Formats: sequence, structure tokens, C-alpha cells
Amino acid sequence: MEIEKLKSIIESILFMSGEPVKISRIAKIVGVENPEVENAVMVLQGEYAGNRGIIIIKKEDQIQMATASENSQIISELIKSEIQESLSKAALEVLSIVAYRGPISRINIEAIRGVNCTFTLRNLMMRGLLERVDNPNDSRSYLYKISFEFLKKLGLDDISKLPDFETLSKDSRIESVIVG
Repeated sequence: MEIEKLKSIIESILFMSGEPVKISRIAKIVGVENPEVENAVMVLQGEYAGNRGIIIIKKEDQIQMATASENSQIISELIKSEIQESLSKAALEVLSIVAYRGPISRINIEAIRGVNCTFTLRNLMMRGLLERVDNPNDSRSYLYKISFEFLKKLGLDDISKLPDFETLSKDSRIESVIVG
């Protein structure tokens, strides 16, 4: 398929879905192979990297449209009161831990915070800011990671663009607290 046509289709799918869409799903719908979709997505990401109001976020095998980081100040003002009024200090702490340390188990979050986080995690998942995935090391528990909604609300196209991400995500003082 011609790349311009494929890019147009991807844009339409992402715009209409408003949610993350798997690359494999797009490939199946369009009738092309995954690498062809991935290539078109990379081209789109490059095109949107300029002075555009939106970006294409790629997280694992999913993509989604989001607000460009250059506009994050404006968008932040728009949603600032919603987040501040809606999220407690505990919720912001848990969200920060998951953002910088995720995917992470509830037990490890509680080891860092020192208190039970079950209710807070459930609230953050209900708001769409966190995702829960199966824990490959323990079939009885889950891991928590940030969601596309979290990235969209902050106007980031990648979690590594959080302030001091490299430093904080590797801080050895926190590693000593995390269990199993």
C-alpha cells in the first residue's frame, strides 16, 4: 500500500478511536504487515515532531494521538484544577512511584510508601491514569504502569521525558527498599 494512503488511514483510526490502538490491529484492518504500519507510524511521528499541536505516542506495541509537549503549559492550565482537586497527596505519590519505577507491583509500591495502597491504585486505575498487567514473575499478582491517559494529560510523548527520569528511575536508595 502507498505510504501516504497508509498514513492517512492511521491518522483517521487514531483520531476516531481516541484510545491506544495496537499496531497489529491496524495492520489486520488495513490488510498489510506490521512492519509497514510501524514504518508509516515512524514517518508520521517525524512529521508531527514539527510545529504541530498533536503527536503520535508509541508505547510498546500501541500508538495513540496526544497533545504536543510544546503546548503542555497551555493544556496543563486547562486540566490543572481537575488533577489537583481530584487527586490526593497519596494518589500523587503513588502515581509518581509508578511513573518512575513502573511496571511495579503493589507490594513494592507499599514498601516505598510504607502504607497500604490498594484503594489509591484502584482510584488511579478508574481515572485511567494507571494500567494493571499480569506479573510474569508471580501469577497471583499484578504490575502497575502508567497509561496513555497519563502521558496525554502531561503532554509527553514518552515517559522518559519526565523531569530527572534517568536519575530517579535508577536511584539506588529506592532499590534497597523494594522487595522481591
